[in-house]
Amino acid sequence: MTPFSRSGGPGRKGLATLICGALAAGGLAAAGVTALEPGAASASSHREAPLISGTPQYDNTDLYAFVSPDRPDTTTIVANWTPFEEPAGGPNFYPFAEDAQYDLHIDNDGDAQGELLFRYTFRTHTKNDKTFLYNTGPVTGLDDPDLNITQTYDVELIKLHEQKVTSRTKVADDVPVAPSNVGKASMPDYDTLREQAIHRLAGGGRTFAGQADDPFFLDLRVFDLLYGGDLSEVGNDTLKGYNVNSIALQLPTGMLTESPGQPVVGIWSTTQRKNAQGHFTQVSRLGNPLVNEVVNPLEDKDAFNASSPWEDARFLPNVTNPELPRLVEAIYRIEAPAEPRDDLVDVFLKGVEGLNRPPHVTPSEQLRLNTSIEPAAEPKRLGVLDGDKAGFPNGRRLTDDVVDAALQVVEGELVGAENDLGDAVDANDREFGRSFPYLANPTEGSRGPLAEGVGDANDVRNGLGDALRPAGSSGSDDTFLIAASAGAGAVGILLVGAALAWWRRMRDRAY
Repeated sequence: MTPFSRSGGPGRKGLATLICGALAAGGLAAAGVTALEPGAASASSHREAPLISGTPQYDNTDLYAFVSPDRPDTTTIVANWTPFEEPAGGPNFYPFAEDAQYDLHIDNDGDAQGELLFRYTFRTHTKNDKTFLYNTGPVTGLDDPDLNITQTYDVELIKLHEQKVTSRTKVADDVPVAPSNVGKASMPDYDTLREQAIHRLAGGGRTFAGQADDPFFLDLRVFDLLYGGDLSEVGNDTLKGYNVNSIALQLPTGMLTESPGQPVVGIWSTTQRKNAQGHFTQVSRLGNPLVNEVVNPLEDKDAFNASSPWEDARFLPNVTNPELPRLVEAIYRIEAPAEPRDDLVDVFLKGVEGLNRPPHVTPSEQLRLNTSIEPAAEPKRLGVLDGDKAGFPNGRRLTDDVVDAALQVVEGELVGAENDLGDAVDANDREFGRSFPYLANPTEGSRGPLAEGVGDANDVRNGLGDALRPAGSSGSDDTFLIAASAGAGAVGILLVGAALAWWRRMRDRAY
């Protein structure tokens, strides 16, 4: 078994008929992301289309929806924005956009039109604009005066009928956002900041907005001819150490469903941005993972981001004639299934019959969740493919390995071509929480991806201190700081002197 292979465990074949179409279609998008996009430009929906790639604050990266494991009478939705946040990316770090509407859409009757819309809008507050600092000292709470840049947000519930607004209700007002995790010196107890950012809603709901570790996990080296052309480049979680901006909403399930007899809801997220005329225009959209990366060719990507589910028939040819299997066949000689892929269309646009397909469904691309299925006591990373009906493609949990499930199905696992394909990245680099908002804390700026392998800070500081202190002197911290500053200044003077000497030599040679 190569590092690329992963066994899915028992129970997979028994559900082959149930999920063949769903995973092949929804998973198709996940499996093929890297075959179409450049370099670090894709991971789920990270920078997946030409226009949105230049405006990361408005870029949906991933959408998750699941029955809450610790509160099974509630449903949790998690949506992420701003891909590839390098934790040390100060001094401005990563705020939500103030000229955006971050929307979560709920279709609870299967008609491809949202009946509920939860809209998040943000405001930025600056205590002192005479400093360049995000924080001016250690931050111990969200109301700490040393937290110079803060954000708050409102949540509005908009009810619709046939695309027309029937009511608007503000369900949260001026809620604080969890800040970017600057580092251990600036934010010594980030758990406290995270906890203070969880806001309780009337009726038993909760909301959270702030920075988090990117929960998506995969190896992106497929760009090098699909893992080196010989499966030699797998096993590295490319998103390890990167953060995202997250919105999480947990609500009593009865608030989302149309009736107890119809427990399936369709969910998608969008971003609307204010244009020069003051109107809001949709610029990003996300339902199932990775759809816009692979299912849609370049000519359709921006159009998909601006579209709505009830318009999805226009993208149907992209599903019936997928590009990824042909790429795999060209490189690895694994025969692609025959086209047109009509077997993918039905479940891809409707949900899996008997699992998460609503009655009288109108075909459309959404993340569909059957809210009546209880959380699994021991979730399996391959979800429904491995017999766990509470997982992908029945919604999507943070732990679901959508890449492996997709790779196995797109290459025919459920239609007779057995394989254990995967990218050898089976779990997130950070453990998820056991309670809302479930996301792992963001990687702090003092230990970002580029800091991996750097020695302990105390060792570096002590080493510099020994080199800069006078012989025989133990020195104090203040002495060390002064000496370090003096040493740095001396190095600067030496460098300037060397440069001037070089310039003089070159000048003399010219004459």
